[in-house]
Amino acid sequence: MAAARIRPPRPVWSVALPMLAIVLLILTWHRALPVPVVAVVACFLVGAVLAAVHHAELVAHRVGEPFGSLVLAVAVTVIEVALIVTLTADGGPEAAGLARDTVFAAVMITCNGIVGLSLLLGAVRRRVAVFNAEGTGAALAAVCTVATLSMVLPTFTTSTPGPRFSPTQLGFAAGSALVLYVLFVSTQTFRHRDYFLPITTEGEVIEVEEHVHPPTLAQAWTSLVLLGISLVGVVGLAKTVSPTVESAVRTAGLPSAVVGVVIALLVLLPESLAAVRAALRDRVQTSLNLGLGSAMASIGLTIPAVSVASAWMPGPLLLGLDATHIVLLALTVAVGTLTVIPGRATPLQGGIHLAVLAAYLVLAVSP
Repeated sequence: MAAARIRPPRPVWSVALPMLAIVLLILTWHRALPVPVVAVVACFLVGAVLAAVHHAELVAHRVGEPFGSLVLAVAVTVIEVALIVTLTADGGPEAAGLARDTVFAAVMITCNGIVGLSLLLGAVRRRVAVFNAEGTGAALAAVCTVATLSMVLPTFTTSTPGPRFSPTQLGFAAGSALVLYVLFVSTQTFRHRDYFLPITTEGEVIEVEEHVHPPTLAQAWTSLVLLGISLVGVVGLAKTVSPTVESAVRTAGLPSAVVGVVIALLVLLPESLAAVRAALRDRVQTSLNLGLGSAMASIGLTIPAVSVASAWMPGPLLLGLDATHIVLLALTVAVGTLTVIPGRATPLQGGIHLAVLAAYLVLAVSP
């Protein structure tokens, strides 16, 4: 008779850190902070990220894939939208391109950073990283289409001066992004859910996690609430330290786009850590679901939200990418397509994606 599996107790830190992060957020909100306090806030920010990953994995284990990946992607992106809108409204005309910079940074980090690192770790662990080409290819196609319609076309349209849409064009871009995101979610979770499930090296679908007892319904709901609290803490504390980041960027003489990169890196930390842990458990498909799903959620939810918010935000909404970023996006599309087609990858493919991300980060600092 098999031994009964016992659910492990919830770690105390996973409950305490989100609560402490919220308390710290309340105490520091809209206050000028000295450097030592900023350092403390940064430490609790990292703690909230780790707590978010822990609770997201518990929820994911309860609901199964690909719903678990979708929970974290949507939760993080909704709060990311709130952060972008808040910073854009407070930043004045200088923040007109913040939404574009943050969304493009999120696309590059997810499609090259998360995807590349997951493939590299999965391939090193199993010699070849295996994933479902049908589901991953559909996700990549959706990301590429929405990114092009939202951030490449504004550079070439002529109705309005500068890299921005006219009101009609902006409405179309926002509507198409939202519609494609809804279609992507319905495809991923219902009509073709099996395309997004982890598979073995032999190509067999893994329906359930082995050797791990799923949490109870009450535990899952508690983790979902704590996940939301953790994410509020992550984004709130990120906004708290953002003035220090912006000041450091200006002092160092770096481009303003670096602020968008920092925001995207902070907000995507939970998904990045969750993707790495999934890849180390030989669940590369879960990692790709997190990476490409986060990219799709970032564009599909952020663009419509900032489009609506632009009606009352000061200054124009600049969405068009410059020539350098268009080249990097085109390279990402080409490399991603060649990676996805075979349905398996070696460490080389992971290294190529990471090289593209490194090029983006270098050019963001030194354009």
